[in-house]
Parts: sequence; structure tokens; C-alpha cells
Amino acid sequence: MKGDLKIAVIGGGSWATAIVKMLSENRNKIGWYIRNPYVIEYIKTNKHNPNYLSSAELDPKQLELSDEINKIIEEYNVLIFAVPSVYLTQELKKITTPVTDKIIFSAIKGIVPESGLIVGEHFLKEEGVLIENIGVITGPCHAEEVAMERLSYLTIACKDQDKASFVGDQLKSRYIRVKTSDDIIGTEYAATLKNIFAIAAGISHGLGYGDNFQSVLMSNSIREMKRFIKKVHKMKRNINNSAYLGDLLVTGYSTFSRNRMFGNMIGKGYTVKSAMFEMSMVAEGYYATKSAYKIKQENGARTPIINAVYMVLYKGKDAKKVFEELSKKIN
Repeated sequence: MKGDLKIAVIGGGSWATAIVKMLSENRNKIGWYIRNPYVIEYIKTNKHNPNYLSSAELDPKQLELSDEINKIIEEYNVLIFAVPSVYLTQELKKITTPVTDKIIFSAIKGIVPESGLIVGEHFLKEEGVLIENIGVITGPCHAEEVAMERLSYLTIACKDQDKASFVGDQLKSRYIRVKTSDDIIGTEYAATLKNIFAIAAGISHGLGYGDNFQSVLMSNSIREMKRFIKKVHKMKRNINNSAYLGDLLVTGYSTFSRNRMFGNMIGKGYTVKSAMFEMSMVAEGYYATKSAYKIKQENGARTPIINAVYMVLYKGKDAKKVFEELSKKIN
């Protein structure tokens, strides 16, 4: 890969901010699309994002900030999308500049509601981007720990390993370790499914289940993830690697996990609407649950945990009764 490729980040949330911080360790100029012009002016003046990761100091001299998405897409050829999946289509509709010749990396851990596809497949099937120009950035890596420069790990997946290595080199630093993978579909599904399992962990905690139950829940979650991914994309992979099991564990157990927080609120009796209202960030697992449930119905995977979360979130079933039944199905 050529070192003169220009990289831009699409999105203004916590994960987008963390990625910009990582890139700033290695790049002199980073494009950054943020839809809110107030936020852009604030970053230029105060050197941090006012809404997310305010502890992460940013150098405006390294940033080309714009609230015009087409301006950024025209000038940059490697685009890292880091907007919530529920808003991706809304942003793509603004684009008039072709993206078919761009290198697209998804840092979005969810399924696009309108198409029912993971983000990489959405860019392939709906936007006409070549498969070798699509990649995925996954964890285990919490944005909050990146801001604090705590040692974190990324997996960069792409069919073209040169592109994966190039993007990985731009993100790694003394506090970011990087590995590459060619399992673009499996790693992206894993990044999506772990949010659903984290909601399950949160619900169980909110209901009063202890560490013993949650450890069994996580053990069953990784096996459920393996069954699900094998149905949608069969290839040789080690589900115990950090991109799968590691990302699941940090999302299921960490206090930084917004999906676990969302689930915990549901378990304590919040309605879905009230829990979402109180949270300032999107819980990707909520939207992913509906899509994953539909996919599993089509491919026949056995998914008792996904089923349980779906029944609570979308069918209004009593969480206590649903998880009591779930406890009989896992071991």
C-alpha cells in the first residue's frame, strides 16, 4: 500500500473520536466529517470533543474538519465510517460523490436496519464498493480507554491483507496493539453479536443474577456466536481469538459498555424508550437484536440468548420470566 493515501473519519461520536486520536499518533493530516458545525468550532478552539471523550486532547492543526460529507469524501481515499448503524443510511443519502473507488473501513458495530446487512455487506451490495476495498476495525477496545491511553487491542480485517496492514499501521502506537485478519464477515458479525450478548449480561445483572450465572451466560454466548457465524459464513476461524471472545468479554463485563448499561436498566425495570432516553449514546445491540433474530430465523441457528433478548426488547415480555426460562436452556 502507498503511504500517501489520505485517511478520513466519518462520524463525531466517542468511537470516531477515539479513532481520530489513534490516527493522530501517526498522521499529519486527518479528514474528519462531523455533521454538527458547533462541535467543529468547539474542537478548533478547545482541542477536544465537547460531547464525547472530552479527556482526549486533539490537535486542530492535524485535522481537516468539515460538516460537508462530500467535501471530505472527494479529498480522501480511505474512509473510516464510525457512525451508529441506525444513522448510516441517513448519512449515505447525503453523498453525491461516488464511493465505488474508495477504500472503506467500517468501525460500526451493528447491522444496517434498512438492508438487514452488516456494514461491509451493505457497502458491497448497496453502494457497489469492491470486496477487496472493504475492511473492518474491531476490538476489544473501548473508546474511553483509548482516551486514557490504556493498552488496547484492535483487529483489522480485510480480504486484501496489504490494506489491512496499512490501516493497522496508521492506528497502532505505544498503547494500541494491532493484528490483521482476512475474516471480514466473521469479525464484523462478532462485533455486532457481542453487543446483544452484553445486553443479556446487563439484563441479568439488573435482575439480580450474580457472577456465577453471568459467567455461564458468557460461556454460552461465545458458543452461540460460533453457531451463528458458522451459519452465515463458514470458514476456518478460532472463535477464542481476541476479535471474537476478547471483544465479547470486554463488552459483556466492562463498566464502559453502553450495551451492558442499557441491559442493566432494562433488568431494573426501565422501558426500552425510557432507557434510551436516559442514555446519551446509542446502544447498538438494541437495533442489532431485531436484525440478528430475523437472520437466525432464516438460517436456523440455535440462539436461545438472542431469542431471550429479542422477546424482552421487541415483544415486551417480562424480563424476569424470560431469563428464568433462559437459565434452564444454558449450562
